[in-house]
Amino acid sequence: MMRLGLLSDSHDNIPKLEKAVRFFNKQKVGFVFHAGDFVAPFTVKVLKALKCDWCGVFGNNDGEKTGLASASEGRIQEGPLSLELKGRQIVIAHDLNQLNLKSEKAELIIFGHTHKPQILRQSAKLLVNPGECGGWLFGKPTVALIDLDSFSAKIYAI
Repeated sequence: MMRLGLLSDSHDNIPKLEKAVRFFNKQKVGFVFHAGDFVAPFTVKVLKALKCDWCGVFGNNDGEKTGLASASEGRIQEGPLSLELKGRQIVIAHDLNQLNLKSEKAELIIFGHTHKPQILRQSAKLLVNPGECGGWLFGKPTVALIDLDSFSAKIYAI
């Protein structure tokens, strides 16, 4: 069984980001995706406490891209970013509008930007927005877990 941890829009909120990392470590996730809006490079050091590998994409508030890319050792890149894990095609983008859903081949689509947690099914596709890890906009910090075996997702308050 492989579970993925998803977060987005941490916006420099170190205590909430640390809480998310502790949650993912406790859940023994196999990989973590951050859907953008880290904001400052100093936030990346918190992600180094993850007990699994991770990657992310830049969001619209990530102005210091060179610093973020360097601090993350290349794990943060321009989106959309496509990869395969356990035979599943995955794409991650900060804003869902960066993708053409009709032609997108990925089964799992991870996005953020709206700060609103969402789990959507569109035919064989699973679309997940983990909400806002930072909790600045709505005051309800959330993350998501995906079980790749059952191909299901769940939102968690942190």
